[in-house]
Amino acid sequence: MERDDAVLTGLIRKLGHQLAEIRERALRSILCKLELGLLGCEDVVQDQPLFLRLLAWFNFPTVPMKEEVLSLLNRLVKYPPAVQHLIDLGAVEFLSKLRCNVEPNLQAEIDGILDGLFILPSVDAASYQTKQTEMPQQPEILIGYFPKDKSNLQQMEVSPRPMVNQTVKCLKFSTFPWLPLTTTDRHVLSSNESSLRSSNHTLIWNTCELLKDVIMQDFPAEIFLQRPKIVQSLLSLLKLAFGGDGRHRLALQSVSCLQQLCTYLRNRLNFHRDPGFFSSKEDTVSQNSSLSYCHEVRVIHHSQNPSLGSSSPRPSVVGRTGQRPRGDGQDWDAVSSSGSSSHAPVNSRISVHSPLDVVHIDLPELEAEDTLELQFQQLSLPQFCVSVLQSAVPLLRTGSRQMIIRVLELLAEDMILIGEAISADIWDDNSLFAVDMKEKLLMVLRSLGDTICYHKSGVSQDQPELVLVHHRMAFVSVSLFAVRVLQMLLPVEKASHLLPEPMSAALFLVSLDMPVSLEYPNIHEAVVAYLEQLNSENYSIYKQTAEAVYSIECTCNFLSDVGKEGEKNLLELVELADQALRSFSYHQHFPLIKEMICMCSKICKSAQASPLLQGESQKVFLRMLSHPLLQVKIETYNCCLEITKECLGVYNVTKPVSSLCNGIHFLLHPKVLYEISAFGIQEPKNEVNAAAKAILLYLLQGRLMMTAVTWNKFIESLCPVIPVLQGYADTEDPLGNSILLLTKGNPEAGEGALPCTTRLKSMLRLLFVRKPLVRSLALKLLACHLTREEGADTKRPLIDARILSRVTNLFIVKKPIELTLDDRRELIIRLETVEKVYKIFTSDDIDLVLRKSAAEQLAVIMQDIKMHAVVKKLHLVDTIIEYLNECVGQDGELIECLILPSLTLFRKVLCADPVMRLALSQQASLLTLLFRVSLIFHENCAVVTEVGALFCLLLFDEVSRMDMWSVNPSNKPSSPSVFSLPVSVFRRYHLPVRVVGHHAVSPYSIVLPLSTDCLALKPVSDMLRIAWNLSWYHGSENLLKQMNSESKIQEFSDTLQLTTEDTLTLKMTHTASGLKDCLHSIVEAAAHREVRAAVTRMSFYLLNDRLSLKGGSGPFGVTLKSLSWHTTLNRFLQVLPACTEDEKLLIDIIHFLNKLLKEQRKNSSVELLNWLLELLLRHSPNPLLDLLVLTESQAREETDDIQTAVRQQLQKELIALFNTLLLSFMAVTDRKCLELFYVFQTQLSLKLLQCLRVTDAPHFYGLPSLERTLRGMAHLTASPGWSSHSPLTKPFEICVKYLSGLLEVITSFYVERGGNAMSFMGKGVTKNTVLCLLHLSHEMMAQAQSSEWMSLWFLPLGSHSEGHATPQGLAWLIPLWVDRDPEVRFTSLGLGSALTTLETGCVALANSCQNISGGLWGTVVNILLDQSECSMVRREAAFILQNLLVIPMPSVIIKDYTWQGPCVHDEDSGLSLIGKPALQALLYHCHFYEHLNQMIKHCYLGRYTFDLNFSALDGTSEGSDLNGLDDSFKFWRAPSRMSNQDQDPSSLSTLETMVTPSSGSTEFPPFGPSSVSLPEASHDQFAAQVIGPHETASAQLPRDTSLPAPLPKQCVVTPPLLSAVCSLLDGLLVIAPGDTARAFRQARLIELLCSIMDATLLESCVQELKGPLPLSSPVEHTQAQVSFLLEYLSSLSRLLQSCLLVDPDLVIEDELLKPLVTNIIGVLTICTKDVLDVELISAFYHTWTHLFNLLATLLRKAATASLSSIMMGLAKHWATVIDMLCTCVSLSTTCPTLSTASLQFLSILLTEEAKRHLQDKNKTNSCHTPSMASLLDKTQENQKSLERLNEVILQCYEGKSSKDVLKRVAANTLMSLLAVSRRAQRQALKDFTYLFERQRGSA
Repeated sequence: MERDDAVLTGLIRKLGHQLAEIRERALRSILCKLELGLLGCEDVVQDQPLFLRLLAWFNFPTVPMKEEVLSLLNRLVKYPPAVQHLIDLGAVEFLSKLRCNVEPNLQAEIDGILDGLFILPSVDAASYQTKQTEMPQQPEILIGYFPKDKSNLQQMEVSPRPMVNQTVKCLKFSTFPWLPLTTTDRHVLSSNESSLRSSNHTLIWNTCELLKDVIMQDFPAEIFLQRPKIVQSLLSLLKLAFGGDGRHRLALQSVSCLQQLCTYLRNRLNFHRDPGFFSSKEDTVSQNSSLSYCHEVRVIHHSQNPSLGSSSPRPSVVGRTGQRPRGDGQDWDAVSSSGSSSHAPVNSRISVHSPLDVVHIDLPELEAEDTLELQFQQLSLPQFCVSVLQSAVPLLRTGSRQMIIRVLELLAEDMILIGEAISADIWDDNSLFAVDMKEKLLMVLRSLGDTICYHKSGVSQDQPELVLVHHRMAFVSVSLFAVRVLQMLLPVEKASHLLPEPMSAALFLVSLDMPVSLEYPNIHEAVVAYLEQLNSENYSIYKQTAEAVYSIECTCNFLSDVGKEGEKNLLELVELADQALRSFSYHQHFPLIKEMICMCSKICKSAQASPLLQGESQKVFLRMLSHPLLQVKIETYNCCLEITKECLGVYNVTKPVSSLCNGIHFLLHPKVLYEISAFGIQEPKNEVNAAAKAILLYLLQGRLMMTAVTWNKFIESLCPVIPVLQGYADTEDPLGNSILLLTKGNPEAGEGALPCTTRLKSMLRLLFVRKPLVRSLALKLLACHLTREEGADTKRPLIDARILSRVTNLFIVKKPIELTLDDRRELIIRLETVEKVYKIFTSDDIDLVLRKSAAEQLAVIMQDIKMHAVVKKLHLVDTIIEYLNECVGQDGELIECLILPSLTLFRKVLCADPVMRLALSQQASLLTLLFRVSLIFHENCAVVTEVGALFCLLLFDEVSRMDMWSVNPSNKPSSPSVFSLPVSVFRRYHLPVRVVGHHAVSPYSIVLPLSTDCLALKPVSDMLRIAWNLSWYHGSENLLKQMNSESKIQEFSDTLQLTTEDTLTLKMTHTASGLKDCLHSIVEAAAHREVRAAVTRMSFYLLNDRLSLKGGSGPFGVTLKSLSWHTTLNRFLQVLPACTEDEKLLIDIIHFLNKLLKEQRKNSSVELLNWLLELLLRHSPNPLLDLLVLTESQAREETDDIQTAVRQQLQKELIALFNTLLLSFMAVTDRKCLELFYVFQTQLSLKLLQCLRVTDAPHFYGLPSLERTLRGMAHLTASPGWSSHSPLTKPFEICVKYLSGLLEVITSFYVERGGNAMSFMGKGVTKNTVLCLLHLSHEMMAQAQSSEWMSLWFLPLGSHSEGHATPQGLAWLIPLWVDRDPEVRFTSLGLGSALTTLETGCVALANSCQNISGGLWGTVVNILLDQSECSMVRREAAFILQNLLVIPMPSVIIKDYTWQGPCVHDEDSGLSLIGKPALQALLYHCHFYEHLNQMIKHCYLGRYTFDLNFSALDGTSEGSDLNGLDDSFKFWRAPSRMSNQDQDPSSLSTLETMVTPSSGSTEFPPFGPSSVSLPEASHDQFAAQVIGPHETASAQLPRDTSLPAPLPKQCVVTPPLLSAVCSLLDGLLVIAPGDTARAFRQARLIELLCSIMDATLLESCVQELKGPLPLSSPVEHTQAQVSFLLEYLSSLSRLLQSCLLVDPDLVIEDELLKPLVTNIIGVLTICTKDVLDVELISAFYHTWTHLFNLLATLLRKAATASLSSIMMGLAKHWATVIDMLCTCVSLSTTCPTLSTASLQFLSILLTEEAKRHLQDKNKTNSCHTPSMASLLDKTQENQKSLERLNEVILQCYEGKSSKDVLKRVAANTLMSLLAVSRRAQRQALKDFTYLFERQRGSA
C-alpha cells in the first residue's frame, strides 16, 4: 500500500510538469489505474495536490486532454472530500471563468462539476457561504490562461430577468436581475453603510432617515440585496433594541428601514412580473436601439475634460459651489475636483448632437468592479426574508409596546415576501441551500414559540396592569403572526416531524386561550389542526378541555332555558342536561342537579311525553345516579329521596294519592332500580347507600301510598331486578325484611303481588343467600310450596322436618363448577358418532350401565358447543326432563344412576343457549322438579352441585344479560358461550359455580373529559373559568357589562369567579371592549404618554385584523364603525401642536389614521372620509394642512435637532396620509364626499406648491422634503380636475406654477447633468417629476382656454445665465426616453405622446430633435421597433407616431410650411425626401412591416411574466404609503376614453397614457397561474424559460441554479402595445391607403392581428371576476387584463373598418372571416351582469360599439361574403344574441353610441338579408343558412325577447325630435324588422294601438 501511495504521489507531481508529454502520460496512467480498479476514487480524493494540479492543467500554454481532465473532476466531485478540496482551492470562481473560454461541449462538463460543488452534504451552509465569498486564490492556478484584466466578465452579466427557480422546488423566486452601479452610486451606498457602522447615534439616526427618504426612493430595492452591507448593518442595529441610553430608538429606525425595503421589494417583484415592462434590454447599456441605425452617433468624441456633473449624484442649485465628499444627502454633489457643474464651461458638456449617447460616459465606471464576486455575495430574496425573521423575532420579547408593534408590522411585510419567495416544498428539499433555510426557519419557529410562551407565562396577579396589558397584546399578536407563518410555510401533515418543541408548547397555550378562540376562530382552527399533528398528549388535553367547555356551555344554557316561562323544548333540554353532566367535576354547580331531576320527574309524570323523550331523560337520570363524581351521586340520591318522601311520605296520607305518586314514576324502571340496587346500595360512601336504601324502602313499603297503577308499574319494573335485590334479604334489616316480605307474599293476593313463577324463583334464590336464617326461611316457604304442589303425594321425597333440617346449606358447596365451554374451530368427533351415543343413552333396551356410560361420554362431547346442535335436534332436553320426572316418581330409584350425567348434559346445553334458558326459567314445574331432585340427592355432592349450577343459570338469567341493562341495547346478541353475572350478585350470594363478573362499575357511568391532573394545569383551569363566565352571561358583551357594573350578585362559587388577570385578558382580547378602553384612556388621559400608549394599542387591534386575514371586515373594522371615535381624536386634530411632545403625539395619531385608511381602502367608510375632509377643510387653524409648510417663525425656531427631526417626521406622515386619502377616493360614489374631496384636492395642490420651494429654497433642495413633495404631487395630479376648485386662483394659473416648479426640478436634477441616465441617485426625483409633468399635461389641456401654452414647456439652452438664452424647446425630454429606468422611459414618452396631441407639440418636439440623427421620426420608429424594449415604452412611441400622422403633411418641400413631416437625406445620391415619400422611405428602410409581423407573433396574453403563489395576507402595510405609484404603473386607465362619445383615433394616445395611482400596488393576495395559451411555439418557450441569458446564481443556491447556459433573448408584446399599433396602422391607412394595404397583405398583418382575438379568454376572465377562486389573481389584476383585451378589440375593430373601406379583400378571406365573426359574436354575448366595476362595464360598452360598427361595415362593404358567416354565428347563440340586442338598444340614455351602433347593425343585417332573399328566389340551389325571419318567428321561446326588442326600439323612437340621429336609426330598424317578421308586426300593432290610446287619453 505504501508503494502504491508513493506511485500515486509521483504521478500527481508529474501532472504539473512543464513538458506537456509528461503531463499527458501521468494523466493517462492515473485514468488507467482508476478504470482497472488498481486505484479507487475514494483513495485519490484524499489528495488535495491532485485537484490543485488538475485545475492548474488549464494554466499551461498548451492544454491537451481538456475533456479527460474535466471528466475526471466530474467523476471525483461526487465524493465529499473532493468537494471540500475544490472549494478550498477556489474552484467555483476558477471553473466559472474557465467556462466562458471553452467549447460548448465542455461547458456541460463544467456545469456538472459546479452542480456537484453546490450539493455538499457534510458542510454547514454558513461556513460554505463564507468560503465561497472569500475564494482563496492559488497564484500558480490563475496565471497564463486568462487575461489579467476582467473585461471577460462582461460575458458573465446577468440578464435583465428575475430568477424564478425551476429546478429547486423550495424556491418560488430567488434573485433579482443584476444591476451594475456607477462609481458615484457605489460611493453613496458605501458612505451610508459606513455611517450605519458608526458609534455616533445621531449619525446612525440621520443615515436611516436618509435611507428611507432618499436612497430607497432612488435605488431599486434589489440593489440592497445585491450589495447587502447596508441590510446587514440594519439587521445588526436591531440588537440595540434591548439596550438603554436611547439605543432602542436606533433599532426602531432600523425596523422602519427594513419594513420600507420589504414593501419596495414587493413592488419590484410586481414590476418584474408585469408583461408590459418585460425587457431583454441590457441594463448596463441603456441606450435606445435607434443608435443602431445611426452608427455615426457612437463615434462622437466627447470633450477631453468633461464636467463631472455627468456622474454627480445630485445637481446643486445654480450658483452654489459647496463640495463635500459624502453621500449622506446633506449636500447634493459627489466628490469632485473640478468644481460644480454649474460653473463648467458650456463646451465641456456632451455634444448636443445626440442626447441619446450620454450613457457611454459611465460605462468604464460600470466595468470597474468584480461583478461575479459581488453576485456570489448577494442575498437572494429567501435569504433576506429569513435573515429579517431571524433578527427581528427576538425583538418581540422587549418590554416596549412600540417596538413590538413596529416589529410585527415589519414581520407582516416580510411574511408576504416569504410567501412569494419560499415554497412549502422546502421541507422535502435536501439541497444545501434548502437545508440551511430549514435550519434557520426552525430556529425562527423555536424563537416564536418561546416568545409566545414568555408573554403567556410572564403574567402574574401581582404585576401592574400596564405590564399585564403589554404581555396580553403581545401574546395575541405574536400568536396570530406565528400561525400565519406556519400556514404559509409548513403543511399541517409535516408538523409532527418538523415543528420544534417550544412552538408545540406555544400552540398548546394558544389552543387553550378562550378569548383568542372566540375573537379569531379561523386562527384557532388552524392552531388545533397543527396541535393534532404535533403532540398527542397536548392535543388530548385540548380535546378534553374543549369537551368540558362545550359541557359548560350546555350547563349554562340548560339553567337559562329551564328557568324560562312558557312552553319548553324538553328534548333539547334533555340533550343539554346530558352534556352538562360532563363538566360537573369542574364547576360543581349543584343546583343544576335538582333542576335535572325535576325535569326527569316531570317528563315521566306526563302522559304526553313521547317514548323517545322518556328514554333520553332516563339516560340522563341514570348517568346522574352513576356519576363518577361522588358529590354528584350524593346530591342525586338525596334529591331522589326528597322527591320519594314528598310523594310517599306518611304525612301526605290525607292528600290525593294519584296526584302525588306520579312524581316517582321516573324511578320505576328496571334500569333505574337495577342501578340503585346493584350500585347505590353498595356505594362505600354512607350518604349514597343510605339514601339508596331509603328510596327502595319507601318504594317497597309504599303500596298504601300508591295507586294500583303505580304499584303494578313498580312490581313490573322490580321483577327483573329481584335477583340483585334479594342479595340484601335479611331478617334483621328493614330493607332486607321488606325484600323477604315481598317473597313471602300470599300467592292468592291477586293483583299487586309477585307472579307465581317469579315468587317461586325468588324463594329458590334465597337458598343461595349467604345468611343462614334467610336460607332457613326459604326452605320453609319452599316446603309449603312443595306440599301444595299438585300430585305431591306421588313424588319423592316426602317433605318433613328431618329433611329440612339437613338441607339448610344444600347448595353451599366447597368446589364450585366451572361453567366455561369450548368452541373449537373443527369437529373432533363425527356427528354420526354423537347420534349413535345419544341412541345408546336413550334406548330402553340397553343396560343402564351402558346408558350411563353413554351419558357420561355425551357430557364430555358436549363440552364443545358445536356439538350441541345435534343433540338439540334429537330433543335431548326433553329427554332429560323426562328422566328427572321419572326419578322423582315412586319408582325413581331405578334410574338414579343416569341423573348425574343427565344434569351435566343439561347444564352444558343450557349454559350455551340463552334462548332456551329464558324459556325454561319461566317453567315453575321444572324449577320444582330440580329442587326435588336436589332433595333426593342431598347427600350426593356432585348431583347437588349440578342442580345448583342449573338453578344459577335459570334463576339469574335476567341479570346475566348485559345488553338488557345497557344504555343503548345492542341488536347483536352477546356471545352464547359466556354466562356472566353482575359483580354485586356473586358478591351477595354463595353460588355453586364460577362465573365471569360484569358491571363492576355501573354501565351508565360516564367518563369525565378531564382528569384531576388536567384540571390542575393553569391554562386548562383558566380556559374553563372564562368559559363558565362567558356561558353564564351569554357572551363577551354581557360579561364585560356585568364586570363593569357596580352591583355584582354572587351567583356561583368563588372558584368560578374571574380573576383580575382573566378580566384583563378578556377585555384586551375582545376587540370591541379593548377599543372602547383605548378611547376611554384617550379621553381621560392627563399626559401625552397615555394617549400615545392607547393609540399604539389601537394599532395592535388593526394589525390583528390583518394577521387574521379579516382586513376591514375583521373585529377591528366592524367595531370601529360602531364607535364614535372621531370625537375622541378631534381635539388633537383641530388644534395646532404647541410643543415637541404635542407633535410626537400628532405623528402617532396621523400614522394610525393612515394605517386605518389603508386597511379600509377597498371598502372605505364614507363617514370616516367625510370626517377627515371636514377636518382638512376647516378655516384657520387647520393644523393638518398648515403643518405641511412651516412658517418663517417655525423655521427660525428649528435650532434643536430633535425638534427638526420631529417636524420632518410630522410632514412625512401628513404627506403619507394625504396620499392614502387620495387613493381612497378611487371607489367613492357619495356626492357630498366627492364635492369635499374636489375642494381638498385644490387646497392640497396649493400647499404642495409651497412645499416645493424651488427658487427661494434657503437650504437649496431639501432632498427628503423634495422627494416627499413630488410623491404627494404625483398622487394628487393623477386625478383629473385637481386644479379647478380654488376660489382665488384660476386652474390654469395653478398648472403654470406647477409646470414652472417641475421644469426647474427636472432641469437641476437631469438636464444639467447631461441626462444622468446611468446613475440611480436622483431617480426618485426624476421619476416622480416626469410623472407629475405627464399628469400636468392632461390637466393643462383640460383647463387651457387656447392651445398657446406649449411654449411654457420649453427650456433655455445651456445654463440659466443671461448669455445663453437660445431656446432648445422640448429637447430636455429626449434624454429621458433613453433613461436606464423603463418607468422613466415609459412616462417621458407618455408625456411626449400627450404633448404631441397638439400640433404645436408635434412641431416643438420635431424641432427639438433636429440635432439627433434620424430626427424625431427616426428616434420614435426605432424605439417602437426595438425588440429588446418593453411593451409599455414601445406603446408610447406608437402613440407619438400616431399623433405625428394626424397633421397633414406635404409630399414635396413647401417653403414656410409649418409641418413638413419626416425628412430623409441620402448622402450617396444627395437626394432628400420629405412628407409622405420620406415616411414611406423611412418605413421601408426600417423594415417596419416585417418588424410588426414579428411583434404580433410574440404577443403574450398572460397576466404575469412568471407566477408566484402569493400569500393570502392582505399586503396593505404601513410602508406602502411611500408610493402607490411604483407598482410598474400597472393600472393606468383611460376613463374618459370609455365615455359615450367616441374619440377620434388621433387623440387616443393622450388619454391612454393617463397614469393613475396603482390600486393594487400595495396588495398581493394569492396569484394563480395564467391559463392563457400562447399563439405560437415561441410563446410557450417564453413561458418556460424564465431564467434570462447569462444569469448567475448566488453561491449559496442549490444545484442546477448556477451559471445556466445562455438563452436567446425574448421579446414580449402585450395587447396594449398591439392596440397602439392598430391605431398607428389605422393612421397609416389614412395617409397612404394603397401602399399600406399592400404592405398589410405582404406581411399578413390583418390575419395575425385577428388571430390574437380570443373571446374564450375574455369570457374566462369575466367569470373569474364574478366568482374569484381562492387562489385566483387579485380583482384589480383581472380587471386590468380585461381592460387591455377590450382596448385591443376596440382598436382592431377600428383598423378592420378602415381596411374594409380601403380594400375589403384584406378582411373577407374565408380563413380569416369565419373565426373573426365567431370571436366577435363571442365577445358580444359575454354576460356582464354580475361585473360590478363601472369602468369595466363602460369599456365593454365601448368595445361592443366598435364591434357592432365593424359588423355593420362588413355587411355594407362585403355582404355577399360575410352575411352567411354572420347569420350562422348569430343563429348558434340566438337566445343570448337577442337578449344582448335588447340590452344594448335600451341603453339609449346612458350609452347612446352603443344603442345607435346596435340598431344600425340590426337594420343593415335585416336589409341585406332581405336583398339576399330576393336574389335567392331566382336560384334553385342556394345553400341553406338560417334567416332572420326564421329566427324571429319560428322559435317560440324567444317571443318575449322579441316583444322586448320591439318595445325598446319604440322607446328610442318615441319622444325624440325628428333631427335626432337615434330616432332616424330606430325608425329604419323598425321598418326593416317589420318587413321581415310577422310576429314583430303583430307586436308592433299592439304597441301602436296602446300608444295611440294613451295619447288620445292624454289629449
